[in-house]
Amino acid sequence: MLLAQVEAFLEVMRLGSVSRAADALFVSQPTLTARVKNLEAELGEALFVRTGRGLRPTEAGRAFQPHAERAVRALQEGQAVISELQRGEAGALVVGAAPAASTYVLPALLRRFMAHASGVQLVVRTGHSEEVLHMVLQDEVQVGLVRSMHHPDVESVPVYEDTLVLVVPVGHPFADGRGVGIGDMGSEPLILFDRTSSYHELTNALFRQAGVLPHSVMELDNIEAAKKMVEQGLGIALLPEIAVTAEVAAGTLAQVPLVGASPVRRHIVAVRRRSAGPAPAVVRRFLAVVAEAAAELPHPG
Repeated sequence: MLLAQVEAFLEVMRLGSVSRAADALFVSQPTLTARVKNLEAELGEALFVRTGRGLRPTEAGRAFQPHAERAVRALQEGQAVISELQRGEAGALVVGAAPAASTYVLPALLRRFMAHASGVQLVVRTGHSEEVLHMVLQDEVQVGLVRSMHHPDVESVPVYEDTLVLVVPVGHPFADGRGVGIGDMGSEPLILFDRTSSYHELTNALFRQAGVLPHSVMELDNIEAAKKMVEQGLGIALLPEIAVTAEVAAGTLAQVPLVGASPVRRHIVAVRRRSAGPAPAVVRRFLAVVAEAAAELPHPG
């Protein structure tokens, strides 16, 4: 049973005329008649009888009509889904992201992406950059947002530059606007990230270069928790600037300029496994959104 046969039957049912149905389907009358006859042969029943006023459906024709309509509608819906897949507007997208990226960057990226791809099923997995890179290499995620790491099996697209800034409680002596040196921080209670985070190494490297031994009161693996600790006066912290913009603007945290120290930066990239083959349309669309958004995010220089 062919789709063309079913469509021919439905047009004759709708118009009651072979000639008008043939015109509607842009085929000749003999072609349309042959399609209806072949369908009747497959079903083993006549679907129409000829009267003086044209064709009239038989009982079998009336019984078959709703099933034919559902079949055509289902195929049309299937064609629409394929078109959406080809445009990257349907399917599944699995994204992995490091904590800062997943909290402060990914939501806006996904909102922009979903504005024109509402049919896509999203899955987001989080972990430290090394963990997300492993997910990419194992095909557990299609795209990962991580700090820049060289690996021969991945290709990367720059997203933004992540800068660590010093934040202190409102009213802290450091918040007088003059800025402080790394040596001044050595005597302050310091909130550090846990040793599995790249932020820990970045912060320690800063102190090592300045020859300062920091006084640490606690280690955390959660940026939001670190901000709350600083707000409560439990210490000072070097946190990603993108994570504290709202609190600094609201006056719940104070950002302090670092004097005599080079900015501590990380480049955040979107990575994909090189040998994964041509990217599905949904991945291409997401990467296009990432590239578009990247122009609006902080970058080196």
